[in-house]
Amino acid sequence: MEDKKRLAFSIIQYLHDQLDNGGLSSDAQESLEVAIQCLETAFEVSIEDHTLALTKNLQELFAEATIKESTQVHPVGISLSDEDIAEAERLKTEGNEQMKVENFESAISYYTRALELNPKNAVYFCNRAAAYSKLGNYAGAVRDCEEAIEIDPNYSKAYGRMGLALSSLNKHAEAVEFYKRALELDPDNDTYKINLKIAEQKMKEIPSPTSAPGGFDIAGLLNNPGFMNMASNLMNNPQVQQLMSGMISGAHNPMAGAAAAAAAASANPSPNDLASLIQAGQQFAQQMQQQNPELIEELRSQIRSRTPSASNEEQHQ
Repeated sequence: MEDKKRLAFSIIQYLHDQLDNGGLSSDAQESLEVAIQCLETAFEVSIEDHTLALTKNLQELFAEATIKESTQVHPVGISLSDEDIAEAERLKTEGNEQMKVENFESAISYYTRALELNPKNAVYFCNRAAAYSKLGNYAGAVRDCEEAIEIDPNYSKAYGRMGLALSSLNKHAEAVEFYKRALELDPDNDTYKINLKIAEQKMKEIPSPTSAPGGFDIAGLLNNPGFMNMASNLMNNPQVQQLMSGMISGAHNPMAGAAAAAAAASANPSPNDLASLIQAGQQFAQQMQQQNPELIEELRSQIRSRTPSASNEEQHQ
């Protein structure tokens, strides 16, 4: 109760000061006098009771509180001054400049320093995620995008960059959901629309049970007339037939296989069966290149277009 009286006394003291020095109209002064009487009655306080006076009057306390309001306070209690905020922005801008010249590691350093000053800025996390992606650290990009989204759930760019990172980790189904969310927040963004279509197409291209371990569609190759024609020509090659016969015989009868392999070796001398097999493979590749260069280029494109796996990205952390 004592604190309430001291607060009431400070208010009454302030109102009296306004009566004496506020330059108020007669009506306003009359209203203040009524207010003072009400406060004195309600809190049983008198302006003459100086034992209730604080070391600072109400105006001085208000001025101090106003100064404190000029700083931002982090939820966990970290105070951010105007200087800290300005320096963090400067560091972010410098990081952006490093991104323009493709100095991604330096950009990450600047964004990290900005986050040390202002750890609740979603833009800094999102920018650092972009730098991580440029270096192939998609797992790091995902973590930073998660932080950005937690800080600002309506930050469309964070969802878009999360989609890119997940796509690079071959997590196309998850990427689709993040692209959709990005488009909900920014429906006119053509980049999000294009990336969404690419991710949806990638989902359809997930290897089927008939695919080879390397990601090639065996069923598709078997249905390719050019590939089947070249395979037929190779299998009609006498040398290959002889070598394959030796290998098959060896699987059932090691002695017979050895004899057949020896016959194959005498037909076309080579150090051993493996060398003959390599030679046959080389001939097959040469025939494929000569007869159907478009198919070879298609296979090469498949290899080049494969996105890095999640395990590869972990090496960059």
